[in-house]
Amino acid sequence: QVQLVESGGGLVQAGGSLRLSCVASGIAVNISTMGWYRQAPGNKRELVARITSGGSTNYADSVKGRFAISRGNAKNTVYLQMYSLKPEDTGVYYCHAPFGFTDYWGQGTQVTVST
Repeated sequence: QVQLVESGGGLVQAGGSLRLSCVASGIAVNISTMGWYRQAPGNKRELVARITSGGSTNYADSVKGRFAISRGNAKNTVYLQMYSLKPEDTGVYYCHAPFGFTDYWGQGTQVTVST
């Protein structure tokens, strides 16, 4: 059974940093693309960043230059390093891994940025 488990969310002041981690288990091969989405209250879930197994990345315009996505040395791990956090970065962050014909999602981790 495939599971994505996130960690690393929390409460931080504006200008601070956080690092999110995600591990996908239950898949024997490397997942090609992994990413992070977020959802703020009343908003749709939106892409934050994604990365391929080859290291190609893309970011939402709102986080470019502040966030960095990376793959871990362990299979099917992905990180999101967040710098210069803003109150508008507040939301639930979800790890995402499309594999086969299925989109797999983590349970989400809350990130709250206070003023």
